[in-house]
Amino acid sequence: MSDSESDGTESRSAVTEAEVEALVRGICFKTGPPRFLGVEVEWFIRELRLPRLPVRPERLEAAYAALRTLSLRSTLTVEPGGQLELSSPAAASLMECIGSVSADLDAVRAVLREAGLGLTGIGQDPWHPPTRFLHEPRYDAMERYLDRTGPEGRAMMCSSASVQVCLDAGYEEPGPLGHGRRWWLAHQLGAVLVAAFAHSPLARGRHTGWRSTRQSLWTAMDPGRSGAPPLDGDPRAAWARHVLDAPVMCVRARGGDAWDVPEDMSFRAWTRSGAPPDREDLDYHLTTLFPPVRPRGHLELRMIDAQPGDDGWIVPLAVTAALFDDAEAAEIAYRTVKPLAERADSLTAPRNPLWIAAARSGLADPELREAAVTCFAAAAEALPRLGATDEVQEAVAQFTDRYVARGRCPADDLLDAVGLGATEPEAVDLNIAGLIDRAHGTQHPLHGKDIRT
Repeated sequence: MSDSESDGTESRSAVTEAEVEALVRGICFKTGPPRFLGVEVEWFIRELRLPRLPVRPERLEAAYAALRTLSLRSTLTVEPGGQLELSSPAAASLMECIGSVSADLDAVRAVLREAGLGLTGIGQDPWHPPTRFLHEPRYDAMERYLDRTGPEGRAMMCSSASVQVCLDAGYEEPGPLGHGRRWWLAHQLGAVLVAAFAHSPLARGRHTGWRSTRQSLWTAMDPGRSGAPPLDGDPRAAWARHVLDAPVMCVRARGGDAWDVPEDMSFRAWTRSGAPPDREDLDYHLTTLFPPVRPRGHLELRMIDAQPGDDGWIVPLAVTAALFDDAEAAEIAYRTVKPLAERADSLTAPRNPLWIAAARSGLADPELREAAVTCFAAAAEALPRLGATDEVQEAVAQFTDRYVARGRCPADDLLDAVGLGATEPEAVDLNIAGLIDRAHGTQHPLHGKDIRT
């Protein structure tokens, strides 16, 4: 949701349905050797002394004003609920990506610390109700649209945080690194990533019954906006159809006027109307689609919860990069998750039985656990070939030992800390910062070590 948007003041040149299809095919899957990698990390800002209390808007505004003076390699943006996001530049290697984002996070934390603030990595705010920090026409319209189908959209906007891994689309040719294989693998392996990194079992002081409450929000939302297209056939054609048939969230207005929120109008219908969209409208429409895997020239994997610890985000980045960009590991991952595809029951992610089991049960699901064990082992073998340092390899090994090998995920630590385990939803009284510290510990395999070389 950090994508930039236009104010709608450009000169308009309408696009036809055929032009939209051609544009989407051309811009959303740019093939070539997998050479670049990126990550987008989202965080909640919290009070260091009183972490259970929400940060007042004026303190958030002052903090972001100070952060904008920093010289960062990553792009710093603000999510609607005040969450902080850093989006890395495209990196030529795993360690380049880790090093640049780690340096930026060090600088961000230093500024926040001066203001008595800190960062928390968790997939869903475990205590506070969704409260919007940004009041702009775009988010006013988004909230109006999402509220039509239930409370999940507003919670997604204001109360969720993730680790999003960005990968090249892959070769035009078939094979382990071909774009067709990578597109399919992202949707099937995605369920394993949901389960292994689930870290949001609490909301509004209650155990929700999900290991990944954040993922449950996407499952409950409008399928035309948060669902994946069918995986059979050509990815470009399937995505182009999906874009055209997806409902229009809003129509941008000029200046500061309120944006229109149409009823039941697809982008295809808009192109056939008397006031058709232009290229800027198409570009904006693409940013309002939130499938688990979003093609944006590269592939944006959006299913991973924000992780505990200062450096917890590095593990899903390293594991995902290894399973996609190392040909041997990619082949193992493909063979491993292929049997899981039968559980999807011909339904698309995230609403099929496989993805729902991943979000609800994490690695307590035996088949997902077995797949995760194999995939994490393949990733561990591939990481040296990708140039990962000993510290990064050790972080992945420790995560594997602590969670994957035991059929657990970070959410289980939080549930254990409040004495709920896998029980039914129940209200809890918790100091969330202290809970996170107790559940995950304050140390991390990468804590205090130079990982940038």
